[in-house]
Amino acid sequence: MRPCLAAAWTAVPGGGPGDMPYGRIVTDYQRIFVVTTQAGAPEVARVRATLASSATVLTAPTAEAKRVVEGLDREAVPDVLLAPVRFPSVDRGHRLDELVRRHAVEDRYRDLVVVADPATVTLLLRVLAPDQLPEAGPVTEVGLPRAPRPVPLGRAAAGGVGLAVVAGLLAALVPIWVLPALVVAAALVLLVVPGRRHLAYALLIATAVAAVFSLFAIAGSSRFPGSW
Repeated sequence: MRPCLAAAWTAVPGGGPGDMPYGRIVTDYQRIFVVTTQAGAPEVARVRATLASSATVLTAPTAEAKRVVEGLDREAVPDVLLAPVRFPSVDRGHRLDELVRRHAVEDRYRDLVVVADPATVTLLLRVLAPDQLPEAGPVTEVGLPRAPRPVPLGRAAAGGVGLAVVAGLLAALVPIWVLPALVVAAALVLLVVPGRRHLAYALLIATAVAAVFSLFAIAGSSRFPGSW
């Protein structure tokens, strides 16, 4: 199971390939796992192990799909459009693509799993990821481009103030720079973890805020020469 990239556009509600705003930075991808009803227990277990707890499962309302969904151990959203049809219409692939993207844009930072029969999966992948042939196995991972997760600036600033206070209280036990250094080290580790860069940036901002807050606290204290 290896990821493939879908048509490069940043999804917006009601949007399409031509709706990607100019200047939008795309450095991350939303994972969409397309699983056929032929998937066995080992394949389903591997998908389940990589899913976040917030993942959504979009499934065909069939007994075969239910077996796969039960193995994923996630709440499922059935949709009749994913049900197998004997004579598919000419626009079925595009309708499947619209269905999947509509669920994807509800939350661009969660995983999405689509469970359907092999024929439906083939039609979906032809439109969702036209440059990628369906993989030999029953699971294909597709990546929809998305902007980076926004950095929580407010919480980062508040955390920086808290970091400065805690570092000051512990100054009698350890040097005041130790705690901020540990936070910076954690941020550097998170920078290389997929999907966690926003947390790394938040930690770095918190450290900078803590440093500024500490400098002002020292400058305003009686220990600082010429303080008021």
